[in-house]
Amino acid sequence: MEKKIIDCKAVLFDLDGVLIDSSQCITRHWKNWAMKHDLDLDEIMRAAHGVRTIDTMRLVAPPGLDVEAEERQFQADEVADQVGVFAIEGAYPLLAGLPDGRWTIVTSGSLELASRRLAIAGLPAPQVMVTADDVQNGKPAPEPYLAGAKALGAAAQDCVVIEDAPAGIEAGKKAGMRVIGVAATHAKETLLQAGGDMVVRRLGELGINEKEDRLEIEIG
Repeated sequence: MEKKIIDCKAVLFDLDGVLIDSSQCITRHWKNWAMKHDLDLDEIMRAAHGVRTIDTMRLVAPPGLDVEAEERQFQADEVADQVGVFAIEGAYPLLAGLPDGRWTIVTSGSLELASRRLAIAGLPAPQVMVTADDVQNGKPAPEPYLAGAKALGAAAQDCVVIEDAPAGIEAGKKAGMRVIGVAATHAKETLLQAGGDMVVRRLGELGINEKEDRLEIEIG
């Protein structure tokens, strides 16, 4: 693969599927919830990738279910159970080399959950983080990534998003940002169809270097 360079001022990372592999934990809790309410797990997982728990529940829950109460219990269960949560290969050296205030994490999970998973995985946390608690409209709406850019004091066009889910890619593109897809949970073709500007097979294919007041993302 020929190396490519992308110039930017800030990098906005999704968390699960990009920096952390939490697929076992996530699937286990959705399976338990599906069994509890006699729902189809495959349908839930198709809706759940990259979006907030509350938004997934609103899409698939049976009529009359108190999804706000269900979401609170679901989040509490996830925070308490972190079996099957690991740092993705290459995540630590990539984050450890980034200057403060030039990167953040934009996740569809809660602040408590994101902080817990970063700690379990042994990854550094950014100075600011945008979570499900901070937005009215989660991915695929652009609000989360626009909030991330604002928190870093960067214009949308100067930001690069790194995502693994179609919903997140759509959110980044709607926000006016360039998006690099990581084919960890979805096929390369799926991420390109969602609007990804380019797709890498794994996070380790990316390098980020500081150049004066800019960042250079090296791909390949």
